Amino acid sequence: MAGGIIIFVLALIAAGMFYRYNQKQKKLVADYKLPANAESLLQEYVPFYKELDEANRKVFLTRIHDFLATTVINPVGDTVVEDMDRVFIAAGAIIPIFAFPDWKYNNIDEVLLYKTSFSDKYKTIGEGRNILGMVGDGALNRTMLLSQQAVRQGFMQPDDGRNTVIHEFTHLLDKADGSVDGVPEYLLSKQYIIPWVKEMHKEIKYMRDWGNDINPYGATNEAEFFAVVSEYFFERPHQLAEHHPELYALLQEMFTRHLKPQETA
Repeated sequence: MAGGIIIFVLALIAAGMFYRYNQKQKKLVADYKLPANAESLLQEYVPFYKELDEANRKVFLTRIHDFLATTVINPVGDTVVEDMDRVFIAAGAIIPIFAFPDWKYNNIDEVLLYKTSFSDKYKTIGEGRNILGMVGDGALNRTMLLSQQAVRQGFMQPDDGRNTVIHEFTHLLDKADGSVDGVPEYLLSKQYIIPWVKEMHKEIKYMRDWGNDINPYGATNEAEFFAVVSEYFFERPHQLAEHHPELYALLQEMFTRHLKPQETA
């Protein structure tokens, strides 16, 4: 009997905490003002946005507004966070999940923005400063680290096949099912998981043995392969479809299967 009362009280406490959290999030969203130049930045630098119809552009703007309202972007050192950085980071977060209207990242609260690259010890001086972005863990759980230089380059050079922001947010998508293993179970229908794993391993082996047009960093492991080919999918879709049709079809299943025909780019 006592155990049941304790469980009931704990459930009430949990429900109260969840309610307060939701109310806080709603207030953050209601109070936040999107940068005034957000639309012009998207129009100039984000092809994904430009290819949407008018209705879906409004949806995209709403979703980057809500992301920025609930995710803090903080500078590291002498970095100055500008509107461009905020809009690019939010766009890179929303692009991979745009086909999923109800999806919200529940595994990030903060983005730390470094001016340039940094080391695996989060240092901006000394050796080993070759990291442009990473998803934090341990003390930095629910935090993403990004290079401002890489954030801007990813959108100012939109067809080079590389975008650090999209790369790191696909890691978060991968992580949402509990493990960063290159198999984003929330994006894939069950019948496509085995085909995806087979195609992924086939491509990684080919990349290691022979190399191809995919960024070789994708052959590091399954998680990096998924993030790298996701960049490729959003930046060079026609080239990916031509050179890797099976891979393209599976990524299309992941990222666009919930879009209605009139909403596809």
